Amino acid sequence: MQQPSVVSRTRDYYNSNEVLSFQRLIYKNSDHCSIGLYDGQESIHDAMYKTVEKMASLVPFNKSSIVLDMGAGYGGAARYLANTANCFVDCLNLSEGQNRRNRELNQKQGLDSQIRVIEGSFEEIPSANAHYDVVWSQDALLFSSDRVKMLREVYRVLKNGGHFIFTDPMQSDDCPTEILQPLLKRIHLDSMSSFYFYRNTANTLGFEEVQVIELTEQLTQHYARLLEQINSQYEAFIEASGKDYIEHQKRGLKHWVEAGKKGYLNWGILHFRKSA
Repeated sequence: MQQPSVVSRTRDYYNSNEVLSFQRLIYKNSDHCSIGLYDGQESIHDAMYKTVEKMASLVPFNKSSIVLDMGAGYGGAARYLANTANCFVDCLNLSEGQNRRNRELNQKQGLDSQIRVIEGSFEEIPSANAHYDVVWSQDALLFSSDRVKMLREVYRVLKNGGHFIFTDPMQSDDCPTEILQPLLKRIHLDSMSSFYFYRNTANTLGFEEVQVIELTEQLTQHYARLLEQINSQYEAFIEASGKDYIEHQKRGLKHWVEAGKKGYLNWGILHFRKSA
């Protein structure tokens, strides 16, 4: 069956040498690659780690918990959960390059018996019904080719009473098209979601809303910090990923920072629960 173009583009993008080299340098080989929580001059890695800590503090994990991390990247959150809660985590992710490093880090830390890395898309989760206690995602659901179908799949694979917690870059309800298009171009997408869409669709599907924490200023600060990092090591980034790619990233990040400051973007932690 032919895959949706968004899925194919996402896989190709995150498998490219330019992206993998860029991520290694921008995140300084951190195993996290999502938006961070900043309250001072902490490093990008420390801020990203704080997001994982914050999200994990909101969900009741234990050693019997089975977790699905959708868009797991390099597996930083999965290893945090496996180490702190001693739970089991399935990492669902499209990028073969990210998955390869994820498996290597799991094996190196002796966590390969607790963490399984699966290649697949969000719209066809390779799992039985009611399998997971928690579905987790950080800044990845925007890459879904069909977000309603994706949310139905999350509902299907969650156990009754299971938790769904995630972050995602989103547009505001009044974001003009001319503002949105340059943002989408940077990450090769056709559209973005919104707080309204997630809350309304989750409610329609039968989820209970636990809490929604709006943290848009963190998105703006995170992308500003990434831009600073590129400018401070500009030649190294060009050597790693090429001038065309780095200039594209710089233009894209500037659009994200400007749109965030003008209130056209949203970001936060969304937490839902499947009825018991």
